[in-house]
Amino acid sequence: MGLDAAELAMLTDAMRRTMGRSSGPELVPALGELGWPDLLGDAPELAVPLIFRLLGETGSHGPFLLDVLRHAGAEPAALPFAGGRWVEWGEPLPAGGADASARGSGGAGAGHRSDGTGANGTGASGRTGATGPGSVDEALPLRAAAAGTTLPAHALAEGRRALGWWLLGTGHAMLTLARTHVLERTQFGRPLASFQAVRHRLAETLVALDGAEAALLVADEAAEAARNSRAAAIPAGTAAAGTTPAVHGLDPAAAAVHAALLAKAAAGQAGLTAAGHCQQVLGGIGFTAEHDLQAHVRRTLVLDGLLGSTRELIREAGACIRKAGSAPRLAQL
Repeated sequence: MGLDAAELAMLTDAMRRTMGRSSGPELVPALGELGWPDLLGDAPELAVPLIFRLLGETGSHGPFLLDVLRHAGAEPAALPFAGGRWVEWGEPLPAGGADASARGSGGAGAGHRSDGTGANGTGASGRTGATGPGSVDEALPLRAAAAGTTLPAHALAEGRRALGWWLLGTGHAMLTLARTHVLERTQFGRPLASFQAVRHRLAETLVALDGAEAALLVADEAAEAARNSRAAAIPAGTAAAGTTPAVHGLDPAAAAVHAALLAKAAAGQAGLTAAGHCQQVLGGIGFTAEHDLQAHVRRTLVLDGLLGSTRELIREAGACIRKAGSAPRLAQL
């Protein structure tokens, strides 16, 4: 699926406006009408960064991670969470039941259970969710599961890339809130944005987010190389025409897995950095439950834990390097 710059801008604007109006089960058929299932099937390299970054920037949510995992060949009954725990996505169905959800998301919504808790609130500050008590992010309909099945490496990598873009969008949303605050508020007769300590925190946040985006772009390139390799049925350890060659013994599939792991870790760390710095910059109001920042902070904490937390992924990457005796070059700098 080829889109020129104007068409991509129109699609992005339409999806942003749709996510601003809808969230949760209501968003599934809405994005279905905009072509999310077809876009994921025909151009995943475009669909995943576009949708998941917008989910983060707008604060909306939906079971689209499950769509990505299913597209990668997995059927997740439960998702791995930090600390060896498992969670499941318990999204209630939109009005019209499973048939309406299936029409909106290519059948992906048919497996989502209705637990009688009603629809989730819309936008970043919506806090009426299908989660049980004690959830960090009450808007996300995640609930604890007893156990789950380990995801295939390819599907796990696809899910981590999607979550990385979601975390990146959430980080930019927090940075926007903090930047707006310091430009509008004054202290001692000067704009808050003029104070060096404030500017340093915002600059560090932007650097972290830009670094995470670079890692995600590398992971996207590696995933595209792996898809080309599978399509061409090229043996492991060789390179598909026009793709990155195997390095340090990593074939394109293994390189995609490693790149996704590092990208998710970088995005998680950037999100946590944004949450801490932006909360400090916003001052007292940033610690209140009524401010939109809090919804993004909670979202970051949950997304970081899904499919492996930043700390766990860094340890996993370190174990791989220690075992191999060298670090693979995943990007040409």
